[in-house]
Amino acid sequence: MIAGSFKLFEIGGTVVRVHPTFFLLLAWIATVYWQKGGPQEAIYGVVFIAILFTCVVLHEFGHILMARRYGIRTPDVTLLPIGGVASLERMPEKPGQEIMVALAGPAVNLVIAAFLLILLGGQIDLERLKSIEHAPVDLLSQVAVANIVLFVFNLIPAFPMDGGRVLRAGLATIMDYAPATRMAATIGQGIAILFGVLGLLGNPVLILVALFIFIAASGEAGYVETRALTRGYHASDAMISTYESLRVDEDLDAAAKKMIETTQQEFPVIDGAGQLRGVLTRDNLITGRREKGGATLALDVMTINIPTVRIGESLEPVFEMLQKRKFPVVAVLDGDQKLLGYINSENLAELMMIRASGRPQT
Repeated sequence: MIAGSFKLFEIGGTVVRVHPTFFLLLAWIATVYWQKGGPQEAIYGVVFIAILFTCVVLHEFGHILMARRYGIRTPDVTLLPIGGVASLERMPEKPGQEIMVALAGPAVNLVIAAFLLILLGGQIDLERLKSIEHAPVDLLSQVAVANIVLFVFNLIPAFPMDGGRVLRAGLATIMDYAPATRMAATIGQGIAILFGVLGLLGNPVLILVALFIFIAASGEAGYVETRALTRGYHASDAMISTYESLRVDEDLDAAAKKMIETTQQEFPVIDGAGQLRGVLTRDNLITGRREKGGATLALDVMTINIPTVRIGESLEPVFEMLQKRKFPVVAVLDGDQKLLGYINSENLAELMMIRASGRPQT
């Protein structure tokens, strides 16, 4: 979830959110169109943008539905002024699957454009569009052209755009995933610089797109390279095995005392059978004591639905849970579902630094 965004609605387990900056785009469009032709023109412009971003949401759901075929969930989609961002839990690492997921979005735009062209009898008068007449046929024509532009634009090989993901998947067939991502990100950043230069010639939207591509490419490349450090490791390698826990009948005052006496930032809450009921984080503790008082049971304010792994499982999914899904900890269980320890972001980062420090410089 992108910070500051708020929920519009939910479809099939995916929350559609909008960032407040999106409304700045609507205000800007309304102002530009108003200056060209008054309030009627402004309404037309806002309606066009609203329809266009509906197509953007459909584009993102193309990715989402294809990813779902490979067992990948998408918690949310966020609308930004430069388009939509679907927060897939992960991208498939099999190149063929990533290509299918990446192409599913542009394919939706192509289908929308084809459908509208059929409605329009296969004719679009580009000269007429320049004058922006207000008949419904002109609005349909604009939407059709916009979807064609979205189809072509998204296939530009600027990672992490769709075309860049196809490029990364292609590179991953001849090299490891991490260097393929690094190369695709470098190409994407080069294209972003070109977009930025073109934007300086009079198109501020291109500058925003360039910044997004450059920053996102760098961030995802770093994420993939860091995740690669977890390969070959198991949950037991990063597990905190010496820790203080809380009983289900202990309150927040007792938890506060343990927090002061130890270096822990989170406390597993364990029932009488040794089963994990949840985790009391520092934020849970502080907020709970402030709002409900120190006599409140930790059980009442703890974080529940903590993800779990077995002690011999790979560390890679743990990295995903902590970094992308933002769980405070991942619990490590034995064969009887009893808690053996837990992994938090700090401990995982320390293991990654230790492994990175032992790598030869390239």
